[in-house]
Amino acid sequence: MFRRSLLFAFAVFLLPFAARAAVFYPETFTLDNGLQFIVVPNHLAPAVTQMVWYKVGSADEVPGKSGLAHYLEHLMFRGTATIPPGEFSRKIAAQGGNDNAFTSYDYTAFHETVAADRLSMVMQMEADRMQNLQIKPETAKPELSVVLSERQQRTDNSPEGRFEERVRHALMPDYPYGIPVIGWKPEIEKLTAADANDFYKNHYAPNNALVVISGDVTLDEVKKLAAESYGKIPKHETTVRKPCPPLKEPSEHRLEIVDAGVEQPQFEWNAIVASYSTQKDHEAYALEVLGEALDGGQVGALYRELVLRQGVASGVGTSYDPDARGDAVFTIALVPQPGKEPKELEKALQGEMQQLAQSGLDVKSVESAKKRLTRAAIFERDSLLAPGYVFGEGLTTGHTVEDIESWPDRINAVTLEQVNAALRGLVGNKYTVAAFLLPDPKASPAAREAAHKPALSRDQSIR
Repeated sequence: MFRRSLLFAFAVFLLPFAARAAVFYPETFTLDNGLQFIVVPNHLAPAVTQMVWYKVGSADEVPGKSGLAHYLEHLMFRGTATIPPGEFSRKIAAQGGNDNAFTSYDYTAFHETVAADRLSMVMQMEADRMQNLQIKPETAKPELSVVLSERQQRTDNSPEGRFEERVRHALMPDYPYGIPVIGWKPEIEKLTAADANDFYKNHYAPNNALVVISGDVTLDEVKKLAAESYGKIPKHETTVRKPCPPLKEPSEHRLEIVDAGVEQPQFEWNAIVASYSTQKDHEAYALEVLGEALDGGQVGALYRELVLRQGVASGVGTSYDPDARGDAVFTIALVPQPGKEPKELEKALQGEMQQLAQSGLDVKSVESAKKRLTRAAIFERDSLLAPGYVFGEGLTTGHTVEDIESWPDRINAVTLEQVNAALRGLVGNKYTVAAFLLPDPKASPAAREAAHKPALSRDQSIR
């Protein structure tokens, strides 16, 4: 359960943060209404972060209403009887704090970072909108325009956004994870205040949520504040989450997308693999180690071969997020060296992966990858946000605090044989899509400019 940021000229890959035993030392309790709390004291600075996670995301939406979970995330800032629309973030900013929110396939989360003595304020505010959100047509309709604008900027006006959406849908047809979290535009346009209100009532409840508090606090202090705020909210019945359906083979195994807005070609190889929830015999942990051994910056096997030795790629990256209720996706992405054709990358990658599958990774590279993964946790203990991501992603996708805290032990227990078995499974995987994003050599300068407009930041696109 590890998150790192890997930036190339063409994309950013996000992986989950790592939860490590004897790192966060979480303390937990649960209110009578079912709301679970995870408290991670950190007294390095007089600040605190609260993250509220709801066990609902875009994968839980009603068919035909894609984007509803994300739309409701926006509407959570549109006010209650005591906090007018837009006032939530302004109140926090006035205290020198900051806040934001995000939606994914399996969860929706809201977070605030404030001075430690303002924790009571943000807990009261989150408790208020957990039960008293007012979704009115006069505020909901303008917010729908904001959501559509966000989709326009992030996906429709972005060559990379269009590419990733197309690849994901081809990889997972008729599967919740193959539908964009933000939703399909024709379906977003039809969403109503009533749709959002029903979704809110069916999923937003203390017994379907959890709160992670990290920073300059004590367990006793959080218990007291929790009882005074969230403890007053009655629990109520929520919609039971449906299991993910059986996977189908990708609708297309190979995509070549020519886009006028593309300047730098790129190549991706994607495979559907096991997650923490669907794994057998610790497959997900072996895949995490494999990803680090293949990537791992300049010490990774693919970097050494494709960048340093063959010189066909200028950048190599792997992406794998095993925190999911269903299966996950393992991605290898490459950028060609100037003068190299993108298809050379595919051939070189296939050749190297097949060679590695036959010969196997050596014990030194695997042990080194395991050490890099586990040592990275040392720096995360100082972060206010890391505990929230770690426990939020894990607990909303079906795991326990103990599962999350034992992550380093499970990584260290991964054997060379398990990693090489994961490698062979990856090479022989039939649930794959190889995708190229290519410049349009016939596009005029005006067409290139029209096809590639800058995306808004999330703070610009909400509230």
